[in-house]
Amino acid sequence: MKRHSVVFKLFLITSIMIILLFAVVMMLESMFFEKFYRNMKLAELQRQTSNFTEKYEQITTNNQAVSQMLGHYMNEYDASIAVLDSQFQQREYDPYYIVMQLKERSITIILPKEGMTFDQLPIGLHIGNTITVDGIYMDQQASIMHPVQLLSDGGPVEQGLVREQGTIIEMQIPEQRSYNPLYQDLLVKQMIQEWMLSEAWANINWADQEQVTTVWNDPWSGIEYVTSLQKVTDEQQYVLLMTSLQPVDEAVEMMKKYVLYIFPIIIMVVFILALFYSRYITKPLVRLNSFAGQLAKLKFSEKSPLSSKDEFGQLATRLVELSTNLDATLTQLSERNEQLQVEMKEKQRSEQLRKELVANISHELKTPLAIVKAYAEGLQDGVAKDKGERYLSQIVNESDRMNDLIIDMLELSKYEVKAIQLEISTFHIVELIHLVSQSFSKLIEEKNICLVFDPSSHNRFVVEADYKRITQVLINLMSNAIRHAPIDSQLTITLQQKDDGHVVVSIHNEGEQIPEQELINIWEKFYRLEQARDRMSGGTGLGLAIVSHILQLHQSQYGVSNTKQGVVFYFSLTESE
Repeated sequence: MKRHSVVFKLFLITSIMIILLFAVVMMLESMFFEKFYRNMKLAELQRQTSNFTEKYEQITTNNQAVSQMLGHYMNEYDASIAVLDSQFQQREYDPYYIVMQLKERSITIILPKEGMTFDQLPIGLHIGNTITVDGIYMDQQASIMHPVQLLSDGGPVEQGLVREQGTIIEMQIPEQRSYNPLYQDLLVKQMIQEWMLSEAWANINWADQEQVTTVWNDPWSGIEYVTSLQKVTDEQQYVLLMTSLQPVDEAVEMMKKYVLYIFPIIIMVVFILALFYSRYITKPLVRLNSFAGQLAKLKFSEKSPLSSKDEFGQLATRLVELSTNLDATLTQLSERNEQLQVEMKEKQRSEQLRKELVANISHELKTPLAIVKAYAEGLQDGVAKDKGERYLSQIVNESDRMNDLIIDMLELSKYEVKAIQLEISTFHIVELIHLVSQSFSKLIEEKNICLVFDPSSHNRFVVEADYKRITQVLINLMSNAIRHAPIDSQLTITLQQKDDGHVVVSIHNEGEQIPEQELINIWEKFYRLEQARDRMSGGTGLGLAIVSHILQLHQSQYGVSNTKQGVVFYFSLTESE
């Protein structure tokens, strides 16, 4: 390794930086870790106290619920929890218990804080286990027992004790507690007494403070505890949480010993890794330098000299791409130019559609406006009274036709500029046809048309389509069929299920056929086979054009054909699986 080489410089700098960084981290941990841990522990305890107090305020009068909640949160928070009265005396609850099923009854075994240690509990207790308990019954009904000894199997019974053996059906015992929980719970009363005698207690102003904290040392074990006390809202009660700080003391001591053992090993590992790292990093530089010399001579290579995915490989690849990107850029410009031309054509088409819309509206509104004007002038000239009502009725009818025309033209323009988005859903097409047919009942009765469609004879076909748009398709097709159906004729609606997963709806009306050469034009806007008849029947010439656009959006197979009796319109919809 040369002294002035990049490898040596990189090795030296990397080693020094890693060692200094490690030393700084270890120093900061030894100086601030304990304080940081204590602050985090205190903040977490304060949060837990607030959370528990909120839960407790909801069930203060239910002693059984409070006992169960105490045991649950003591396990979850790994803390001793107590409820104090207005005189700061601890209220007695039984948070830890075992319910055991005997042959004919069940008994509750209360785990006491005094007289029992955590290691006296059998290991691996679960609901469904069989357990033997020696103890004393605390009530006349023999339902609550004070245990003296809990056994997984039998043994001699001490004098004066009762032995019961049964199956655990419910229990709440100390779990996930870092220190002897029964002993720690027993210390709560002693801690409160000593705290109330301290000067810090005298300085507490409950009017301004809802929660106070303190640190207390157990004189017997020397273990340090942190305690949080919070007042219960609208109650002369307090909630106290106490947890041990012993884990942090042990962690700090172990960390100091750990650093002494691990530091020499880390130094050796750093040197080895720095040497390997420096050689590994600088190796691609040599190849990249040679490759750059070729590029300087304008000798572009099609392949990168490096296959790595890191910055060196990316740099080599980008240098190669530099020579090929010119062609790619020209290609992209050409494609973009074509795209712009397509967009321009689309804009020109939209503008042409707009002009056609204005022209068609002007043309279609010219006749009804002339009629309205003629009748209005007649009214101005004072026509006979018996004609006045008829003139006004004609003006209203022509106004309605103009309004329908404008609405249809606006709807059609949305489809032509592709501004409509389908909202696909699943629905029963039979029910929709029946609903639309009922809306035409008055027109059908006026022309005495016989509607042939029996929903009960069809399967309840479920299709996937835009309910609102298909409703418009059925309304337009049925309106067209009824308009062109003679009086006393028959209108038939049929459904047919195809093997390709589609349902075909056909609407057949009796009457005059459409010339074969005109069938292709039937879907064009403003197309009328018989101009006079269409105006008298109220059509705008846009209904079938709208139907065509809706069915195209659904990718439907649709069409029209002549039959022996008249004309049939049909379209297909996708059947839901």
